[in-house]
Amino acid sequence: MSDRKPRILIVDDEPDLLTVLRFGLEAAGFEVVQASDGEQGLALARQVMPDLMILDLMLPRMDGYKVCRALKYDDRYKHIPVFILSARSGESDRRLAVEMGADEVHTKPYDMKALIARVRTRVEQGEQDEHRAAA
Repeated sequence: MSDRKPRILIVDDEPDLLTVLRFGLEAAGFEVVQASDGEQGLALARQVMPDLMILDLMLPRMDGYKVCRALKYDDRYKHIPVFILSARSGESDRRLAVEMGADEVHTKPYDMKALIARVRTRVEQGEQDEHRAAA
């Protein structure tokens, strides 16, 4: 069994949100990696293989829909859970995010405790799946 902290990748271009979310996740026992644009986020996801990705939709250089689709349609990375965290709250935005492969869609402003609880649940589910696959 690994003692490694679960690794969460946050991709958002709002520095204040990155700071607050990073602080909350680190306080909850997660390792946090962050990116401030879509291209950097996609590259980091491929490099560090996070246990979960929190992704904004409206990003410079590559939007969150394209980042999500690039990961979810690639067998090497499709197992990475992607949570969309966006100010775009319309039903069409939510539907498109799910079509692109998002596992969950959360709107800003968000409840930090609830988001961290969902992140923890999803990461634990992934760990259980890995143990079953290894058995």
